[in-house]
Amino acid sequence: MTEIGLIDNNPAAAVKLIPKVDSPPRHLSNVEESALVAAVTNFGNLRDQTIIVLMLHTGLRAQEVCKLHPEQVHLGKRSGILQVYGKRNKFREVPLNATARAILTVYIKTQTLDANYLFVSEKTGEALTERALGYLVKKYAHIASLTDVSPHDLRHRFGYRMAQVVPLHRLAQIMGHDSLDTTMIYIRGTQSDLQKEGFLSNFGDLSLRQGSYAEGRSRQIAALFLLFVVLLKVCVKTMTPLKQV
Repeated sequence: MTEIGLIDNNPAAAVKLIPKVDSPPRHLSNVEESALVAAVTNFGNLRDQTIIVLMLHTGLRAQEVCKLHPEQVHLGKRSGILQVYGKRNKFREVPLNATARAILTVYIKTQTLDANYLFVSEKTGEALTERALGYLVKKYAHIASLTDVSPHDLRHRFGYRMAQVVPLHRLAQIMGHDSLDTTMIYIRGTQSDLQKEGFLSNFGDLSLRQGSYAEGRSRQIAALFLLFVVLLKVCVKTMTPLKQV
């Protein structure tokens, strides 16, 4: 309206817009992870099992998994690392826990000495493509009755889990993040989960063990309403009636 001369000053000029905060990425639960691992263990070959377990326990990007060479894997009795070349060919070392080392030790023994890539396509004999990797993850997610699961969701799962036990700067190094702001999404997501758990526990909610999330929300609302009614009754009883004048 100031542009057309109806008013002299814009009353909204001093209003500051609240910046949009991106929601945390999807967080696979313990149950979902167990279902996915069970699906690939029961219905997948050793290559597929190794890929799923490795991604869950290292947080590698899809491209990094597909480009892995056998010589980038270094296994010891009590330790191990992956030498990874990530975005913009940036080098980093990713530690291997006991679970990742165990399955890699078995898998590498099945590879030929002249193998160029760690994970190859059974159809072409060449390096597994990112598209094929995405199909592989979705296939076992479908068997596990999970929807919309991508290779990046396995990376996020690793990030959330590690955010609870390692410093922020160390997690950024392991995941190959250029900025700590990127790594912070896992901190915010973890804090959000803890807040939800705390809220539910205050009202004795058992929805995670008994029934669906919707049922849990209904119980919360019922508990709040009951608390409100009780407080209202207490207030009514303690109030002194006003004298008529």
